[in-house]
Amino acid sequence: MHFYKYHALGNDYIVLDPQKVNIDINRENIKLICHRNFGVGSDGILYGPSFTGEKINLRIFNPDGSEAEKSGNGIRIFSKYLIDAGYVTRKNFYVNTIVGEVDVEVLEYEPVLIKIDMGAVTFISSDIPVTGKEREVINETLEIKGIPYKITCLSIGNPHCVIPLEEISGKKAKEIGPIIENNSLFPNRINVQLLKIIDRKNINIEIWERGAGYTLASGSSSCAAASAAHKLGMVDRNIRVNMPGGFLDIEIEENGHVQMIGPVSYVAEGNFSYEMLAKLKAI
Repeated sequence: MHFYKYHALGNDYIVLDPQKVNIDINRENIKLICHRNFGVGSDGILYGPSFTGEKINLRIFNPDGSEAEKSGNGIRIFSKYLIDAGYVTRKNFYVNTIVGEVDVEVLEYEPVLIKIDMGAVTFISSDIPVTGKEREVINETLEIKGIPYKITCLSIGNPHCVIPLEEISGKKAKEIGPIIENNSLFPNRINVQLLKIIDRKNINIEIWERGAGYTLASGSSSCAAASAAHKLGMVDRNIRVNMPGGFLDIEIEENGHVQMIGPVSYVAEGNFSYEMLAKLKAI
């Protein structure tokens, strides 16, 4: 019962390959495996590959057991696993998620640098989703603990709420992130990014991730924050997104697609102990 662990800028995932493991991927098992004290510990699980013809399928799970639509870091990690495990040998291929196919390009092998086409963003409220009348959710006011914040919301396959601030911190993300994530305005909950503009080509963000909590880095959050900043006229089309775990380079194309470039690091592999397997099978 093998597992593999990778990280992308400190955002760590466990790969469970259904060709090699036989574990029920249910909420309680996911929570136990991801637990940093009682399990292996990670920001989520990448369950794959499974195959539909030649299609390579991936399912992504948060540490609270919920399923994520998309993860930029997770897809980059999974892409490196596909290379490491010998499932793919070419530089260009597709990974199929529950919200559609993602175009992957391996730019470098040593160290690994991967480019992902994350698709196009939408700011339309029903697509994110955000409650209320149909509209683009841009620069609206949301009051948290009596303080008004300007929010811009979008979806890039999963929902995001971006908040530009003069100063940001992990402490602030942990303070208001969970409140915003679970606000009734967002029926499917939402990822939260606190955004600080450095200049036209550089931004800093702090991240509260839906179902995972405070996160050192996030690919989809980087794309979302860069897209929101560009929509608000704060940055150009090529942006470096700096996070506590490192940086990603984001390109917003004229057709609306967002390209993300970043590294992946292999951490470890191992086997679940008999004791752990007994717990997983008992759940």
